Amino acid sequence: MKIKTILIDDERKAIAILKNKLERLCPGIEIIAETQNPKEGIALIKELQPDLVFLDIAMPELSGFDVLKQFEKPDFEIIFATAFDNYAIEAIKHCAIGYLVKPVDNSDLVDAVKNAKHNIEEKTALIKNKQLIENLGAQTFQKKKIIVPSVEGLEFVKIEDVIHCEGETGYTKIHLKNEKSMMSSNSIGHFNKMLENNDFYLVHKSHLINLSYIEKYLNEGYVVLTGNAKIPVSRNRRQEFLEQLKK
Repeated sequence: MKIKTILIDDERKAIAILKNKLERLCPGIEIIAETQNPKEGIALIKELQPDLVFLDIAMPELSGFDVLKQFEKPDFEIIFATAFDNYAIEAIKHCAIGYLVKPVDNSDLVDAVKNAKHNIEEKTALIKNKQLIENLGAQTFQKKKIIVPSVEGLEFVKIEDVIHCEGETGYTKIHLKNEKSMMSSNSIGHFNKMLENNDFYLVHKSHLINLSYIEKYLNEGYVVLTGNAKIPVSRNRRQEFLEQLKK
């Protein structure tokens, strides 16, 4: 299976390095166009209908996010590239879209392409890209949604509705407001990476909680959440957790 690919980055050197790595490490990638101009990139995507676009975020005139917003139905898979940018990375992770941090690590590139191939086969790009655009317009983190892979497909969950995530042998049970819950096929580690540093805290290897729902902390090492859920706090995390609550 050949994956028609376009590279968009305002730095000529970055394109050359990425192209070389893709040709050496990622068989099946067919580079059909490359450009340093985001406006030209938009035209190339519309004309050539690629399966995959490597898209730099920080470009003059139009950012990578601005490029994405130019499409009514962005049904192509994207792997974003960025220097370390917390806001951009968090936005991308929430929607389970691929990204690479510059300078691009070889193993990270191989993994990102492998995931992209799977997503192309599953045809999930359109809904993920649309959710990213919606999230970029949200005013606060809690108003955004995350995309949750479940046994039935993909579900869209408002972050503000998540009370806590509970790991269960490789799966994650997500406890929501109104005593609802859902099971995800992703591990709790996946959700910790997605939600860490955003009002969520991994108090125990199996429990990730939304700090907005804490009712009280018990001295014996438990936290009580809205709905009276009593969650254990690991002994080695208690001091750091209490310091986090004081902030």
